[in-house]
Amino acid sequence: MNFHDVRFPPSLSFGSVGGPQRRTDVVTLANGFEERNTPWAHSRRVFDAGLGMRSIDDVQALTAFFEARFGQMYGFRWKDWADFKSCRSSITVAFDDQVLGLGDGVQTDFQLIKTYESGGHSYFRPITKPVQGTVRVGVAQDELQETIDYEIDMSTGVVRFDSAPGRDLVVSAGYEFDVPVRFDTDRILVSVASFQAGQVPNVPVIEVRV
Repeated sequence: MNFHDVRFPPSLSFGSVGGPQRRTDVVTLANGFEERNTPWAHSRRVFDAGLGMRSIDDVQALTAFFEARFGQMYGFRWKDWADFKSCRSSITVAFDDQVLGLGDGVQTDFQLIKTYESGGHSYFRPITKPVQGTVRVGVAQDELQETIDYEIDMSTGVVRFDSAPGRDLVVSAGYEFDVPVRFDTDRILVSVASFQAGQVPNVPVIEVRV
């Protein structure tokens, strides 16, 4: 896939707006009831990078980043300031933040996931772009050591154990993560005069599947 493993400058993404987007097909029946369905198993994040611009220097940094990605051509990492940890943003990442699954004595690969729960329902979000140096992993409430007990594929978010966790042992992890995105436009229109007056460019960014 056309993806550059580089992060959009966090200082520029801070202050932007965005969040999850879903696709739901709604059909209203003759009796007034509805049938709802979705072709998407996972939501897709959308952002506006322009709202993080505060100076002409910021716009120039954005332009350089945009040109290096060839517009929509290459994806990149994006820090979602509203949701970038396996735990609440106000606390420190711990190895038991998220349950990845149960060991069976055979499986060695476990995908990083983040669980969203409300009202007895859950959504399991695959995490494919963990941040280097932030991942902590444990088995059965014991924290393990990276490079000794397991390896992390930073391009997919897969944890690979040297030895398969034993049967029914809980595999858990904590981490910070980025969102894989691309620009959702092939042009950026900026007016220096209007920017100084408080206006910012519209720079849509959208999550990509990796």
